[in-house]
Amino acid sequence: MRLVKHGHACLEIIDGESRLIVDPGVYTEQMTGLTGVAAVVITHMHDDHCFEAQLDRILADNPDLRIFGTDEVCQRLAKAEGGERFNTTAVHHGDWHKVGNFTLEFFGDLHQEIHRSIPLIQNVGVMVNDSLYYPGDSYTKPDRPVALLACPTSAPWLKIGDVIDFLAEVKPKRSFATHNIHLSDLGHQMNNGRVQAVTEQFGGTFEYLKVGDSTEF
Repeated sequence: MRLVKHGHACLEIIDGESRLIVDPGVYTEQMTGLTGVAAVVITHMHDDHCFEAQLDRILADNPDLRIFGTDEVCQRLAKAEGGERFNTTAVHHGDWHKVGNFTLEFFGDLHQEIHRSIPLIQNVGVMVNDSLYYPGDSYTKPDRPVALLACPTSAPWLKIGDVIDFLAEVKPKRSFATHNIHLSDLGHQMNNGRVQAVTEQFGGTFEYLKVGDSTEF
């Protein structure tokens, strides 16, 4: 399988002619010309992960597209003008689905707290083909070893100390940075250095993927 890093929190996973897209949000470059997309996973309803215009671009080339997301994601898309065009399936902790060449298993319930004054929303992490794990906007740890971790490195809810603790618990064999549009070049160097150090501490390796870069797994 091949993973392509897109803008901010968006990931594209390719297996043969089948594609899976995760979190194509408002900060991601326009997702056009993609064929063979079996499904989109949306970890939560914030605009940087869930954006109707992006979904319409993907739908234009993939009319049978399935969308997996939290109850709140499904409700948001249903309320959009012409919302019936979105074929959504609500997912929760412990759910498992097979679509195209991909198996999807979901973990967790809630978005990481931004501030006590801001209500918490739903969030699910996703494990793809029992290999790639992306927690969305959370530090939810899966119940098994992780071959490749998509590790958030910048957000209003993120503290690098919490990321370090998360990595030390997960101990991925490989990691790369995502959810990182908020960082300058120096910010990438600093936060990526922390992710790399902890990943390597437990015998893993780290890759810094820029937008458009890919890796095999």
